[in-house]
Parts: sequence; C-alpha cells; structure tokens
Amino acid sequence: MSVSVTKLDNGLNVVTESMPHLETTALGVWVKAGSRDENQNQHGIAHVLEHMAFKGTAKRSAKQIAEEIENVGGDVNAATSVETTAYYARVMGEDVPLAADILYDILANSTFDEEELTREKHVILQEIGASQDMPDDLVMDMFQKSAFSDQAIGRPILGTPETVQSFTSGDIKTYLDSHYHGPNMVLAAAGCVNHDALVKQAEETFASFQSELPEPSESANYVGSEEIIERDFMEAQMVLGFEGRAYHVRDFYASQLLASILGGGMSSRLFQEVREKRGLCYSVYAFHWGFSDTGVFGIHAATGADDLKELVPVILDELKRASEDISQAELDRARAQVRAGLMMSMESPAARAGQIARQLLLFGRQIPNEELMERLNALSIERIRDLAGRMFCEGNVTLTAIGPTKNMARINDVSAHLGLKPANAAE
Repeated sequence: MSVSVTKLDNGLNVVTESMPHLETTALGVWVKAGSRDENQNQHGIAHVLEHMAFKGTAKRSAKQIAEEIENVGGDVNAATSVETTAYYARVMGEDVPLAADILYDILANSTFDEEELTREKHVILQEIGASQDMPDDLVMDMFQKSAFSDQAIGRPILGTPETVQSFTSGDIKTYLDSHYHGPNMVLAAAGCVNHDALVKQAEETFASFQSELPEPSESANYVGSEEIIERDFMEAQMVLGFEGRAYHVRDFYASQLLASILGGGMSSRLFQEVREKRGLCYSVYAFHWGFSDTGVFGIHAATGADDLKELVPVILDELKRASEDISQAELDRARAQVRAGLMMSMESPAARAGQIARQLLLFGRQIPNEELMERLNALSIERIRDLAGRMFCEGNVTLTAIGPTKNMARINDVSAHLGLKPANAAE
C-alpha cells in the first residue's frame, strides 16, 4: 500500500492510498469546518448544510443523486463533527469518477431549495427530539457544554429547534462560502484508485473552490463546570471530566494511553474495580477527545440511584491512584490495544481514507503508522503517572449527570476529594 498526495493550486489536497487487493474504493471530501466554526446565530448550520447537500444541485435532483450512486451499487453519506465535516462514498473502482463528480456537485452546485429546506428542517427537528430521549447522548452534550461554557466548541452539533427553524438557503450558502475553501479541504480515496486520474478530475472541478484561508475558529477555553438534571429514568448517566490535550501537544498520546489504562476495556482499572469487584454499575469507561487546540478527558458511567453515592468516590480514588502505581503490564496492554486498533483500521478503506484526510487537515502531512508507534513506545510509566497527577489533581473539574441524581456528589465534593480548590458550580 502506498500513499500519494498532490496539492492543487487552490490549496486543496488530493490524497490516495492504493490497496491493490481491493476492487472497491472509499472516497470523500473532508472539510476543516464543523460546529465550532459557527457563530451564535448559526448554531447547527454545519449539520443542516450536511443534510441539504444531498437535496439537489443545478444538474441533479435529490432523487437523481441517490439513483446515480445506487445504480452502480454504491452508497453516499455525510457526517458533521466539532471540527470537520465529511462527505463520502463507497463504490467499485471503475465508478470512482462518478462518485467524485457527485461529491463535487453537491458541494459546489447545491441549490438549497427553500421547499427542500423546509422539509429537511422537520427531519432535523425530529433528530433533535430523539437525542433528548437518549440520556447517554444527552449527558455527553451536557458535558461538552459544561467543559466549554458559552463557546461554539461546547454547543451541541445538532443545534436547537429555534436556530434550525431560523435558517434560510442564503444562510447556508453564506456558511459554505465562508468555510469551504481549498486549503480547508481534502479529497481522499483508498482502495482501488488511480491517483493521477483522480488528480486530473479534481483539477477540472475542485479547483473552483477559493484559495484563500478562511477565518480561523475561535480559540477554545476549557472552563469546567457542573450540570446535574433530575429526571425519572431507570438509571443515572454521569460524566466526570478534566481538560485533555490537543492533537499537537506533547501529552496527546500519553492521554490516549491513560484513558485506555483507566477505562479502555474489561481489563481496565475502572471496569475491574467498579463493575467486577463492587458491582456498582453496568457500564463504565474512560475517553480522551483531542481537538486542534484543546481536549477533554472523561469518565462515563451509568448506574442506579442507590449506587450513585458510592460510585463517584471509587472512581476518584482510581484517578488519584493512577498518579502513583501504573504498572508496566498495564502500559504494555494499553499500547497493544492502540496498536491493534490502528492495524485493524488499515483493513478498512473507509477508515484509511478518513485517517489520511484528517492527518492532512490537522498536521499538514500523512503520518506513517511506524511514526505513531514510535511515539507510543517512547512513553514511560513515569510520564503517564506524571500526566495523571497533573490532569486529575491540578485542573478544573467538569461534572454532568442526568436521571435519578439525588444521591449525586456535587462538583465541590469532587474537587475536595481530589485535593483541588472548590469549583464554582453552575446555577
């Protein structure tokens, strides 16, 4: 397998990874623009744009877009995240030109018809409503909001019913024109693909996007706060978190390993102590999300009202212990998990295309797997312990929960347990 990269004159990168043993191709356009690139009155517009891109262009109706890709056995979809939006397809190798043309068409020539927009708003409002009925998703939105209060990076990706209802086709076009510029975009493909042919097609189409760099997103400021909501659910969903590390900083990979050690599987500390030994909950895991200029480290757990009071102190004790006695076996296991995940992802062309696209957007280059493993192998026990001490015992806490939360510890209780200064809990 080999990776080839060509930058067009307008700054858009075309990157391919040939996987000769495959007859299919995964390709897509990744844009370095997501929910954090919205201003207050645009909340949710990145996600609305993702939906509306498939609702008709100057030369294809919404039905024709679906039929053309499905006539060749392919599929097309899209996804919006905090910092990126992706539009992607999976087709047979000989149908790459068709898929690439459709992707270009929906991004460059969408009409954003007002009648289609009215119908799609209704769909998105149902999506927002459904998210409110899913406590595990809702508590994560609460967590992001509490970690980054009053900032775009902390707002839910879906937007609100009020903001979504307010958008016009002109608003969507303005957002697209402001952020979908060549230097902010990558056309990536993996599988059965000819790099030179895809570059030639991109030069005839995607070169039309602006070459100027768009305005940068607002810098993130991790704050940390509390939101606890009493609801009549069977169990309480809670997330306890701290400031994580950005993709570019020294401790990013150490944070990934620390999350794995604490809550990355059934052998992790939290799973063994909280579930297996004490039976305090059904689900508990740790995660680390890196962004371009910040990050969040969190522990999610779901448990019944009677066990909630005991659950939080046990988790906090495990966090404190991580700064003192991580073993070589635990570190080796975490490395093996990351390495296996990396290797498994290489077997999927869709995952490979997404990985190299995001690397180009974030780092400006493709990072070989060997380099990633070198970084992981260089991490010592002392480094992970030191990070745990600084992350859990020096910064601000974020605490969110929803469900039967009457026995829930408050943020000042958590701070005191960790030896931190009292936090100012949100009203």
